[in-house]
Amino acid sequence: MTTLFSPIRIGGLDLPNRIAVSPMCMYAGNEGVASAWHWAHIGGLAMSGAGVVIMEATGVEPIGRISAKCLGIWNDAQEEALARLIAGIREFSDTAIGIQLGHAGRKASSGIGGMGGVAIADGGWRGCAPSAIGFGNGYEVPDAMTQEDIGRVVAAFAEAALRADRAGFSLIELHGAHGYLISEFLSPLANKRTDAYGGSHEKRMRFPLEVIRAVRAVWPRGKAFGMRMNGSDWHPEGMTTAQAAIAARAFAEAGLDYVTVSGGATAPDVTIPPIVPGYMVGMAEQVKRESGIATMTVGMITSGMQAEEIIASGRADLVAVARGFLDDPRWAWHAAAELGVEPAIPPRLRHVLPGRWPAYPSLHKLP
Repeated sequence: MTTLFSPIRIGGLDLPNRIAVSPMCMYAGNEGVASAWHWAHIGGLAMSGAGVVIMEATGVEPIGRISAKCLGIWNDAQEEALARLIAGIREFSDTAIGIQLGHAGRKASSGIGGMGGVAIADGGWRGCAPSAIGFGNGYEVPDAMTQEDIGRVVAAFAEAALRADRAGFSLIELHGAHGYLISEFLSPLANKRTDAYGGSHEKRMRFPLEVIRAVRAVWPRGKAFGMRMNGSDWHPEGMTTAQAAIAARAFAEAGLDYVTVSGGATAPDVTIPPIVPGYMVGMAEQVKRESGIATMTVGMITSGMQAEEIIASGRADLVAVARGFLDDPRWAWHAAAELGVEPAIPPRLRHVLPGRWPAYPSLHKLP
């Protein structure tokens, strides 16, 4: 048994291994409702061998969508479509399915693919944010949130969590990274408030903490609850990894079970570090060490051997893979075979196991 393929409990959720499919925007929703694309995409990933599959960033209110084609979970039609999807998956897979709940903040009304803003004149909408500071690149300047707005959005996250529970999801991950609303409150690059929600790092944590507490109050303890957050804004005036660790510790005390540590995208002028395999693992390692919370790492995790080293060395508790699963929807099967572990393949597909298919060794890495 490898550490990568050892079980882990996150909150009240037992996972068979340490591999997660990262949330990935698909831009395939219709008025926020999941489409046939999601049946094919998420259904396929439910047979990938990953311990948990986390669905894409899903807006908690209409103006909180990243784009007009992103999923939402603020009305009955959206909830019912997601419930049908989860029920369908349960007919052939017991893989845990999670959902990422988010609010795009000042990066709302993006074009398909998230490349630049869509003007109101072209069918876009105005977002809301901690401060009335535009993201640039064609985005509308957002409305600075009032106390009433803050209360509305916190309540929307809690309502979305109730809907996610009824729909059958096993895990919620709040989107608190990449310059979206929760990340904006945390970052001094986007949060210029002078009230109780801005100024010091402790005050910038207030909105995320209110969201966490509101969701924790309604989300079952028998499931998992986490947040994706920036380990660094990669900007000299932005949030640092040391500050991220302080926040993660506070988030754990408020009820989070884990954090996924990512980075950047809070402002258009960040300096991205060299993109090499594992380039974000160091941030996850520091956050884990200094906060004590279970930590998921991301960032060019490309092989089973690499993922095994990360988990075995204690640098993170789980790995999350995104584009690797788009390239190879059986990524976890192949990682298992690479590490000498029998892949968790559905019975109908077991004729592709390494010992049953002579072509396997020539196509995939084996120990």
